[in-house]
Amino acid sequence: VGSQTMAVALAKDLRQDASLAKRRHAELCRQKRIFNARNRIIGGDTEAWDVQVHDQKIKEATEKARHETFAAEMRQNDKIMCILENRIKRDRKNLCKAISDFQQSFQKPETRREFDLSDPLALKKDLPARQSDNDIRNTISGMQKFMGEDLNFHERKKFQEEQNREWSLQQQREWKNARAEQKCAEALYTETRLQFDEAAKHLQKLEGTTRKAVCASVKDFNKSQAIESVERKKREKKQEQEDNLTEITNLLRGDLLSENPQQAASSFGPHRVVPDRWKGMMQEQLEQIRLVQKQQVQEKLRLQEEKHQRDLDWDRRRIQGARAALLFERQQRRQQRDLRRALDSSNLSLAKEQRLQKKYMNEVYTNQPTGDYFTQFNTGSR
Repeated sequence: VGSQTMAVALAKDLRQDASLAKRRHAELCRQKRIFNARNRIIGGDTEAWDVQVHDQKIKEATEKARHETFAAEMRQNDKIMCILENRIKRDRKNLCKAISDFQQSFQKPETRREFDLSDPLALKKDLPARQSDNDIRNTISGMQKFMGEDLNFHERKKFQEEQNREWSLQQQREWKNARAEQKCAEALYTETRLQFDEAAKHLQKLEGTTRKAVCASVKDFNKSQAIESVERKKREKKQEQEDNLTEITNLLRGDLLSENPQQAASSFGPHRVVPDRWKGMMQEQLEQIRLVQKQQVQEKLRLQEEKHQRDLDWDRRRIQGARAALLFERQQRRQQRDLRRALDSSNLSLAKEQRLQKKYMNEVYTNQPTGDYFTQFNTGSR
């Protein structure tokens, strides 16, 4: 219910309440220093100093926890960026190596279509012209058939056109598959980045909730301290009024003002008497002395009990603060461990997909035919 009330209250109202409480507390401290003769003469308000030191320590601990959370998030983001950059460099290096291996294995000079024009062993491999076509040598002036000398020209040309068409369709299919794989990888990368952003947002939300809880606890503590100080001031003022009233009553009912013949009491204190007028201590005076001594003993015991209770309260609150800080630190470590496990799982899945893709590309390169297709595929890839 307290956290809901803090969420509904406006920031302006909270600042105004804090300012009024601070000003009221400062005024009470000033009155205590002014009206307390002992502190005014000796100087120094240890209780106010202790409160200020405690508030400063709470503020420093909160700022330190906040800075440590931001530093952990920055280190985590830097580590993720380094992993992604190394992965991109490794993929680029593997792709260049695969292209180089493919060119050395399947795009040799002797597999080119126009290699016969620049073959250094062309003369050794060359056969005599026109060993077929039913004419030995075709020796009509030694010219060897200029028009239509190839009997299978049309079938060969048709076969080559069909082969080029099949190769072109295969290149289009492979290009579409590569584009689909690239889109899938980009979608996976985008999803991973969104998950990281959601995790960072969740951590930031937890930090804001923790900061609000700390502020609420500090405010409640200050409020309880202010209420306790006001109650203590009231009790002290009431006790002082009762002492003054008792003193006035004693003076009015004393022997001096009532013209009692027994005027042996001295003006230097109740424990002093005038020797020439003193006739001995009465029973009422003895009872009064014992009663005052008993009251003083009870008052001293009460003050000691109050001091002991305050010390116990301070110890309990300090232990609760330390326990809350320890629980928060454990929760942060647990969240960081879960985030690290999610990142390792994502990296493992990406590595598996990379190995499958590499295996598939190797199978595709192994099953492809040689010839003009490799030259066209190389030109299209570049």
